[in-house]
Amino acid sequence: MPQVKSYAAGTPCWLDLMTSDPEAARAFYGGLFGWDLEVGPPETMSYTQARIGGLAVAGLSGERKPDDIPVAWTTYLATDDVDATVREIAAAGGTVNITPVDVMGQGRMAVATDPQGAVFGLWQAGRHIGSELVNEPGTVCWNELMTPDLDATRRFYSAVFGYDWDDVDTGEGGPPYATFAVDGRPVGGAMQLDRQQASTTPPSWMADFAVADADATVAKARELGGGVSVPATDSSYGRFAILTDPQGGAFAVIRLNTED
Repeated sequence: MPQVKSYAAGTPCWLDLMTSDPEAARAFYGGLFGWDLEVGPPETMSYTQARIGGLAVAGLSGERKPDDIPVAWTTYLATDDVDATVREIAAAGGTVNITPVDVMGQGRMAVATDPQGAVFGLWQAGRHIGSELVNEPGTVCWNELMTPDLDATRRFYSAVFGYDWDDVDTGEGGPPYATFAVDGRPVGGAMQLDRQQASTTPPSWMADFAVADADATVAKARELGGGVSVPATDSSYGRFAILTDPQGGAFAVIRLNTED
């Protein structure tokens, strides 16, 4: 099991869901991924930790989201100094939505929006490092940014996090795509939306969850009331699908290709 003990600054390290129906979200994701769900006490606003084998893998809000915030998963990027990072974000043209705040000794967080409009979080670890298990069925295995301007996005995140970028060949007619690396290790990707996509798809981060069987997961999501935006499709990285939960939150699942 790829158990994680710490995250280098700039690495996606956690994700959580803001939803309009926390109870329904727990039922859907628990049923889909087999999560054990630990609902926090009232002082945490019933924030829920999703666990596999006792290890934290994701979070779900315990209270209904505000009406002006969409149902969405938020990707958090690790930082060693959240206060310094929000200053870098502002200097690079981003917007700080939630200024740094301590979270009950678990860590220190903030939420920001990049210049293209994609929302992301920052996490400075305390007792809680973030996802303790990754790249296993039911856990996050990749984070991907969808943006209308890949060049501007690269400049922003490089200025804030010092990312190194590598272009990816997506084939003739494929969208511009690049991966970003921390300490030489690819930790996420960014895809440029074309004009038509950008007119209907807001800039956003999307989490990919590893699964043992993409087709079975799609069928289970339908059974649990979810939707399918992109049906199970083969790619060079594995068989994937893009789904929505019953409240409209988007996420991807993938059966990763593995070498024998």
